[in-house]
Amino acid sequence: MDDQKENMIKKAMVVVAHPDDAEWGCSGSVARLCREGVEVVYVLCTDGSKGTEDRSIDGYKLSEIRKNEQIKAGEILGLKDVIFLNHPDGYLEATLDLRRDISREIRRWKPDLLITTNPKRDLMTSNYLGHPDHFAAGEAALSAVFPAARDHLTFPELISEGYDTHKVKEVWVMMFGENANYWYPISKEDVEKSVKSLHSHVSQVKNPDEASKWMKNRRSELGETIGADYAEGFRRYKLS
Repeated sequence: MDDQKENMIKKAMVVVAHPDDAEWGCSGSVARLCREGVEVVYVLCTDGSKGTEDRSIDGYKLSEIRKNEQIKAGEILGLKDVIFLNHPDGYLEATLDLRRDISREIRRWKPDLLITTNPKRDLMTSNYLGHPDHFAAGEAALSAVFPAARDHLTFPELISEGYDTHKVKEVWVMMFGENANYWYPISKEDVEKSVKSLHSHVSQVKNPDEASKWMKNRRSELGETIGADYAEGFRRYKLS
């Protein structure tokens, strides 16, 4: 039986640090989820105000550009909504404030599945140093799933705001190295939509052809792991 049908995933949430993080990491899976009728929302922890080498643009303008790019990418994928928490880009920490903000969105949207970034720097199996905001977003998201969004005595003010507790059933942590234990098969259509959504991030993707090639080749390699044309890799946790 298909895992998605078995576990009755009807709603999913992706929590990442920056506009474009999800497009690089899990947008093929998001494309499939949306195609199969799952309601998917993105939660962006930062305002995206730092990611440029262009000294002629200020952080406020860059933030507006990147938010619009993310909204466009979301429309391509078929997202239900995109939420911006607007913590300062480049300075993100896994604070209680960030955990509360993510918990609020979990309680608001009540996802069955939450996807987020790896909270640990991997220097053994990866050639990518990693952005500290990615680690902070992943740690805060996992801490929001368990136990903050679940427990009524954690952030009780959220109940006063109208956001009662919610138990996420399943978590997928994006993995690019050897630590994945779950490979989600995706179709050529999903990969093409994933690439198109990435191209929406014009301010970040300076070489679209090279990015497209990497996206397709990487997902093809991961697909070979399970005998599929394409796949994306995760560390999967069932919480039920």
